[in-house]
Amino acid sequence: MELNIGINSENREKIAAGLSSLLADSYTLYLKTHNYHWNVEGPMFNTLHLLFEQHYTELATAVDEIAERIRALGVKAPGSYSAFSDLATVGEADGSENAEEMIRQLVLGQEAVARTARQVFPDAEAANDEATADLLTQRMQIHEKNAWMLRSMLA
Repeated sequence: MELNIGINSENREKIAAGLSSLLADSYTLYLKTHNYHWNVEGPMFNTLHLLFEQHYTELATAVDEIAERIRALGVKAPGSYSAFSDLATVGEADGSENAEEMIRQLVLGQEAVARTARQVFPDAEAANDEATADLLTQRMQIHEKNAWMLRSMLA
């Protein structure tokens, strides 16, 4: 059955492509945050262990919402490490970083995801895609707040 949600196929494909980049960045940040949750050490262990858990749990929900929005637009969502690697701007981590570097890397990751969401917004807005615009606004708010909170922990 043909999709008819009031957004033409060209706009849906363009928005979905941007959301695919957001999905890749979000999933990569999820993996990095979970890695840091497992491997953080030092005097701030308990604080960071719990904070990182809050962040990766929220990201796990976010990646599902982003992928489902891509599907609602009639496009297949990327779902492999190779696809995410091609699309993501967030870098991977091996977990050997010290606690302060983990925080710094997560600030950079949170800011990168906010920038990616912001880049998709004009296409959603131009297509009157309020559902995607709402999702993007929520993602920007969360990532900007998380970056601020993490940044405040750095000297």
